[in-house]
Amino acid sequence: MPMYSDIIKELRRDRKITQKQMGARLGIAQSTYCDYENGVRHMPLAMLSLLADELGTSTDYILGRTDVEEPY
Repeated sequence: MPMYSDIIKELRRDRKITQKQMGARLGIAQSTYCDYENGVRHMPLAMLSLLADELGTSTDYILGRTDVEEPY
């Protein structure tokens, strides 16, 4: 099962969004977002929800609980 850090990296790249752009969309520093993607820092639940909205998916998809990328 892939880790959420791998999944958010893949989703971001598929959407052609840079880490800097994603950080700006989420209201965090690029370095903080980079830490989430690299698994260095754990993501707060509130941030997980915001990220799912920004990427157009569900939190369950990011967490690897479903293979369905589309949000509910």
